[in-house]
Amino acid sequence: MRKHLLLLIIVISCLHTHQVFGQQVPNIYRDSVVQLYGVIMTADSLKAIPYASVAVKNKGRGTITNNDGVFSIAVNKGEQITFSCVGFKNRTILIPANLEGNQYSVIQLMVNDTNFLPATILKPRPTRAQFERDFVNSKVNEDDLYETARKNTSPSQKRIILSSLPFDGREAVGASLSQQASKYYYAGQLPPMNILNPSAWRSFINSWKRGDYKSKK
Repeated sequence: MRKHLLLLIIVISCLHTHQVFGQQVPNIYRDSVVQLYGVIMTADSLKAIPYASVAVKNKGRGTITNNDGVFSIAVNKGEQITFSCVGFKNRTILIPANLEGNQYSVIQLMVNDTNFLPATILKPRPTRAQFERDFVNSKVNEDDLYETARKNTSPSQKRIILSSLPFDGREAVGASLSQQASKYYYAGQLPPMNILNPSAWRSFINSWKRGDYKSKK
């Protein structure tokens, strides 16, 4: 009888400990998460900085500001937040580990960053006469320039360049939606054969007349 009673007490203690631990763990994680929000502005004129980066240091998480320089991101207490933008010096802040509550607001001022480029020295011609002589004697083959421009703007060259370039975002979405619409349109039936399609034959004949199927050397 004592063994059964002792076993019952142990089981009840384990269940109670598991329940208390299960309730405490979420509270710990919930208390460590902070909603960080604020605005990023220039330090000299207090103008909002749009599309500035707000990143959690060494965590691979972050966000960007909107057109008004406002941002909001969920972070943990004790993490370092880095603010960066092209043309401004980076700034890093630390979320207090002993912060009370789950919200933290900040107004971050960014200082302009000056980038020094290597010097470029422009040297004129020694004399005006030498400049006029070199300018007059410069050889510019207009025929070659015209021929190059004609080849680059020809319809065949445009088609070659267009076929080699990948779709941009709008074109990719349009092509995907067109394929889905065609798939749903012929759902449950066989799609038509283009060999009997007059529009397809007209497109083929026009391409053949333009020379699209000629071998390009």
